Amino acid sequence: MAKQLLFEIGSEELPSSFVRPALADLREQFEARAREARIGHGALRLFGTPRRLALLIDAVEERQQDLSTEVLGPPVKVAFDAEGKPTAVAQKWAAAQGLEPMAAPRKVTPKGEYLFTTKHEAGRATAELLPELLRGLLESVRFKKSMRWGWGDVAYARPIQWLCALYGESAVIFEYAEVTSGGTTRGHRFLANRPIALASPADYERALEEAHVIADPERRKALILEQASARAHEAGGELFEKDALLETVTFLVEEPHAVLGRFEEQYLELPSEVLVSEAQGHQRYFNVAAPAPEGATGAARLMPAFVAISNMPVKDVAVSRKGYERVLRARLSDARFFLTEDRKRSLESRVEELKRVVFQEKLGTLHQKVERIRALSSWLTRATEREMLAASVDRAALLCKADLTTGMVGEFPELQGVMGREYAEGVERPEVAKALFEHYLPRFAGDRVPEGDEGALVGIADRLDTLVGILAIGKGPTGAADPYGLRRACLAIVAICLRKGYRFSLLAAVDRAIDLLGERVANRDKTRAEVLAFFRERLRNLWSERLRKDVVEAVLSASFEDMVDARERLDAMAQIVELSDFEPLAAAFKRVVNIIEKQAKDVAEVEVNAGLLADEAERFLFAELGKARALVEEAVKARDHHRALREVAKLKAPVDRFFDTVRVLADEKQVRENRVALLAAIGKLFTGIADFSKIQAS
Repeated sequence: MAKQLLFEIGSEELPSSFVRPALADLREQFEARAREARIGHGALRLFGTPRRLALLIDAVEERQQDLSTEVLGPPVKVAFDAEGKPTAVAQKWAAAQGLEPMAAPRKVTPKGEYLFTTKHEAGRATAELLPELLRGLLESVRFKKSMRWGWGDVAYARPIQWLCALYGESAVIFEYAEVTSGGTTRGHRFLANRPIALASPADYERALEEAHVIADPERRKALILEQASARAHEAGGELFEKDALLETVTFLVEEPHAVLGRFEEQYLELPSEVLVSEAQGHQRYFNVAAPAPEGATGAARLMPAFVAISNMPVKDVAVSRKGYERVLRARLSDARFFLTEDRKRSLESRVEELKRVVFQEKLGTLHQKVERIRALSSWLTRATEREMLAASVDRAALLCKADLTTGMVGEFPELQGVMGREYAEGVERPEVAKALFEHYLPRFAGDRVPEGDEGALVGIADRLDTLVGILAIGKGPTGAADPYGLRRACLAIVAICLRKGYRFSLLAAVDRAIDLLGERVANRDKTRAEVLAFFRERLRNLWSERLRKDVVEAVLSASFEDMVDARERLDAMAQIVELSDFEPLAAAFKRVVNIIEKQAKDVAEVEVNAGLLADEAERFLFAELGKARALVEEAVKARDHHRALREVAKLKAPVDRFFDTVRVLADEKQVRENRVALLAAIGKLFTGIADFSKIQAS
């Protein structure tokens, strides 16, 4: 008879960002361990709050499944001698299996006839297996950061306070981190912080709700949204940019209670990003915005109101509201002071102060970095044929880090770029002010890329300088650690180039960045290779999410210097590999590549001598190559890689005919080299698009 299983890990308050990933990890680990232990089960539910992670699993079988394993012995011809008597090999194997050699069954395999036997292992009771399984589950949970406490070596996100493990009506007893599991949970830290005995796993959610804990995170999130929206409507508005904060607050409270607060209208003079940063980023309050008129577009108008979510019911709402308002008012007052003081000076006057700010010990100051960004931005402006923007790009590059010296950004670092734009508006040209913010875009996966070219070009220069510099001094990512955010920077460059259609040589850009770093790059060739390999890996991972890995590898192996061109070639290849006759085409070109790799080192640049083409098949191939080359070059020049590949594909029949009737490695050296040169010319034609030797047969 199957039973429900409850497993809850109670701890000190977990960081809100830890809970959701940990629950997903628990699900995955439990399913894998149950599968390995041969324990069948039904649906699995996840519960999580700041103080607990829990699994509730339906229909967990009472016994693990029996296991039958076939054990293959020695070959019959080895197991018995010429007289049919068991050899020492057979006797030793049979003894280990607990049977007589002559009684062992035989099995015919593709490799011959073997002795074999079948071992049967009866399944054990699930209740016997659960202590070790749950202990292992606890050990397997991974967090971004873990801690140790007391005298033990146990690591967990926060100290473990209790463990609740119930299988049916029976507690599963084991010890972990000096805590013994049992059949009790705990309620709300302030309202019901006491042991709560559970008769069965089915009582879990109800018992916790009675103890002021909404254990289901989705239900808790819905309650928060409902209450917060109601309070916002009381103020005459609606919640502003609520989604990310809603997820965070869900894992900050166990029983939500929304409180409406207000602040003085004078603070609406602050940039909306400041108001949102203060309310949401620092205090975890929801901003309130005026409802947008039907059909209206543009930014919402914030109201002097907010909604805070308390973790417990409030006896006197007025007192609670004043507390929330006092905290936010102090922060907004500071922000207003910094804004007023910062505006007394221009951004340009602050550039000199960057000489006192170290970017990285071995890479100099921020002022030196800005000078490199200016030079690299200028190079990119020419490389992307946007010389008409040279003045605005240079101005944006000069000012792009100036706001880092302002009081506002010093107090609120997350506002870098935002304040640069704010202080530049009305002083600098609009496109320059916009670029001071946009050069930080995209900030994370899925974020928008810069609209203006100024911000895009300065952003690429900024990131490329960082990437090249950090890799040059040997501080690149190791495993999951990426302290300088190089992976994110590289993906941002890729996203900008692909979205904006920037065509330039990545190799040349890297070389220019190396030139600007000068003596800080100890080994130019090594650094160049590392940076290009870094980009290659990011492109491979990015494109392999939606396309065949071998096709991605084939395109990248040809070239990825121009990333836009590489993506266009990839899209063309992705279409052609779906055609029914692609594999024979790939096989024919692989044969060409193989011969080139083995024979063409000395003749790769040799021109084909038409006078040495004696066989009709090779003359025909040479003629078809001439036609195809002109058409392919025309298509590539027009960036029509689909057409280029179609023209290349027409060479398959002449290539097949050539291999069928012509002996490539002829005895006469001149003839042999001429034929290899012919194949090398064909190879050069299609390897500019993709390396067909990387394509795997299906």
